[in-house]
Amino acid sequence: MGARLLRGGGLVVFPTETVYGLGARAFDPKAARRVYRAKGRPADNPLIVHVASEEQLLCVVRRVTPLARRLMKAFWPGPLTLVLEKARELPPAVTAGHRTVAVRMPSHPAALALLRALGEPIAAPSANRSGRPSPTAAEHALKDLKGRVPLILDGGPCRKGLESTIVDARGRRPVLLRPGTITTQALARAAKSAVAAPGRRAPPAPGGRHRHYSPSCRVVLVSPSLLRRSTLPGLHPPSAGLVCRQDWNGSRPIFLKHLSGNVSAYARGLFAALREAESAGVKTLYVETVADRGVGRAVMDRLRRAALRDSGQ
Repeated sequence: MGARLLRGGGLVVFPTETVYGLGARAFDPKAARRVYRAKGRPADNPLIVHVASEEQLLCVVRRVTPLARRLMKAFWPGPLTLVLEKARELPPAVTAGHRTVAVRMPSHPAALALLRALGEPIAAPSANRSGRPSPTAAEHALKDLKGRVPLILDGGPCRKGLESTIVDARGRRPVLLRPGTITTQALARAAKSAVAAPGRRAPPAPGGRHRHYSPSCRVVLVSPSLLRRSTLPGLHPPSAGLVCRQDWNGSRPIFLKHLSGNVSAYARGLFAALREAESAGVKTLYVETVADRGVGRAVMDRLRRAALRDSGQ
């Protein structure tokens, strides 16, 4: 049914290992524009094209560079998006008019099954209203897009919980455009080259220019050392909440989410926790920070953008 809807120009929400995607046929410009309208997505924010095979990949890119080959061998299928020169036939509506395309091969079996049933690439950003926390469960997509899409495929909770790592793979060195669960150390090993930071000429990365990941409540970032004191100024009002990794022994707010485990586990539950706090009526949400390295770099990228200028000391 999903493939049939896509062939007819419709939209389908489907699960991936990172977050849920809102998909349209990549070679249908009218369907791509429907994705933008359904999300309220800015027109200059390109979509990620999903593929299930090298044959599908070669339909959307002009050339697969040696660097891209090394990274594909190491991480595909999986949570890595590569930016390459786009094929001439790919509609500008998918790439926001740019000459590059962001493309990845998801590892979720439902996503791969949909791509194979359709037999062609699918353009899909995250299945949420623009600026909202990304959906890591089908019910998140339903809350944001109810009445805007005809079909949501429920594949359960997403295994990673953060959007893919995005790398410009057009040159000899990988250029990190968006951190994700594939770390810079892992990228460097696979590429046999140091990972570079984006310069002024870096291509646009999907989700890289606009406010993202924000619930309706104000998000304030607090350090682990401050939480260990078990006193948090501002946590007492009845509309405050807390998301943390460590045990909290202070006064209990109206919403408390304890995401125990390593940083990857924290990342996996983070977006769902932001949405739960919002549903609980939280007005100010305090969120524990993590070390800005490894997967923590991706976590902090999302948290800083969710919090904007609001942060604790």
